[in-house]
Amino acid sequence: MISAIKNRIEQKLSGYLRNLDKAYSLSRISPVLYGSIKNFLSRKGKRVRPALFVLGYMGFAKKPAAGLYMSAVSLELLHGFMLIHDDIIDKSATRRGEPSMHEMLNHYLARYKNIKFNGQDLAIVIGDVIYALALEAFLSIKETAPRKEAALKKLIRAAVYTGSGEFIELLYGAKNIDKIAKQDIYKIYDLKTANYTFATPLCMGALLAGAGKEQLDILSKLGKYLGRAFQIKDDFLGLFGKERKTGKSNLTDLQEAKKTMLIWYAYQKSSGKDKLTMKRIFSANKVGKKDLLTMRRIVSGSGALEYAGKEVNSLINKAEVLHSRLKMRPPYKSALIKYSREMLELA
Repeated sequence: MISAIKNRIEQKLSGYLRNLDKAYSLSRISPVLYGSIKNFLSRKGKRVRPALFVLGYMGFAKKPAAGLYMSAVSLELLHGFMLIHDDIIDKSATRRGEPSMHEMLNHYLARYKNIKFNGQDLAIVIGDVIYALALEAFLSIKETAPRKEAALKKLIRAAVYTGSGEFIELLYGAKNIDKIAKQDIYKIYDLKTANYTFATPLCMGALLAGAGKEQLDILSKLGKYLGRAFQIKDDFLGLFGKERKTGKSNLTDLQEAKKTMLIWYAYQKSSGKDKLTMKRIFSANKVGKKDLLTMRRIVSGSGALEYAGKEVNSLINKAEVLHSRLKMRPPYKSALIKYSREMLELA
């Protein structure tokens, strides 16, 4: 079922990008603007958010409404906007195995001399354009105005909370790690990942289908637990994953001094010498492969990987208890938990 949903999303996204120029005449405004948007949004992705949106809707609706999959694409557009800005903040050169938006634009600008702006400046503007496109795409679904308004508010709130999570994560990066508590890390996870990636797509879909408050509350809490687990896994891949699979550098999180659950636990359980080493790496202006290998050694030796596995399993168990209380249509209810388990496997 998930494969079929994702295939429909891919088809709709491809069609949307083909028709985008006709709708806005972007190539007449600037071929670079249109080409950059098309290139970035066409890249292969997991499409988690639009897939969960469709599951949330179909779990409570008798049949798909016209425009359902175009509305689902809005969540992929929102994600593209977030990624572009995130790569600028992280100073990341790659995204999904290709140059990040700002790197792509820096390459284009290399032909000009003495310009007073760079690819980062252009990328910020493109991200803003994509955000506006996301809001319009959401309105495609043929549902009642009150339901669309309620779901649109969820989408806007997701943007607000994700940006807020990014903001405090950057500020936490400036703090010494011994000043960071576990609840601080989960606060970031809830704002940046759980709400935006899981709770919001599920609740938006369910809202549009007419689900009641009790079911929406369950989906929201379930999304929080799944999102926390998903972010722990993402942190693991950020430190230990293979770059050709993750599509980005393993050095990104270390360079930004991000205080992940793995890092927090490793610091709590490490010796004084390793604690000093971790602080040195976090305070360095630039980190390299040697620092990455050192951090991997400290994290592995601290028992943080085992702790992360237990934390993920605990969160999944909590999500499954909530899942049992959902009154979704059986095929979609089953698909939701099966898909979630697949995404959260640490192996």
